[in-house]
Amino acid sequence: VIHNISLPPGEFGGPYIDQLFTGTLNPDEHPYFADIVHLRVSAHCLIRRDGEIIQYVPFDKRAWHAGVSVFAGRERCNDFSIGIELEGTDVLPFTAAQYRSLSEVSTLLFAHYPITAEQVVGHSDIAPGRKTDPGPAFDWAFCYQQNLAKSSLPS
Repeated sequence: VIHNISLPPGEFGGPYIDQLFTGTLNPDEHPYFADIVHLRVSAHCLIRRDGEIIQYVPFDKRAWHAGVSVFAGRERCNDFSIGIELEGTDVLPFTAAQYRSLSEVSTLLFAHYPITAEQVVGHSDIAPGRKTDPGPAFDWAFCYQQNLAKSSLPS
């Protein structure tokens, strides 16, 4: 499941995403944080604007990224999906470095898990009406082109 995140909203860099995912966010650091400090959320990994990949949760463990969600008739997507956060917003284009890193992570996942390119979806796909990410700025055509080639390689 592809997501986007920026903390504070629309700002990049800094320790705040790490702090949110590790339960150490200080609500006094920014007014927005008072509204989200109570959240207990995590993702398997984050891909920063410069392409750096930070893993928070092993891929074979549950992360808390999907919330109320359904994929292919199955509810509670946290129980069976992998959450990848891209540092960004719905409307700002993601960077070439982020797409390269996403391709690297996808290659690893396709090699080790029974995942197909068709199962790579956005948060908005599993929680329609509730979530909008990764948003219209995400280049799905490019992502699928890269992932279809990789997921169909013989293992």
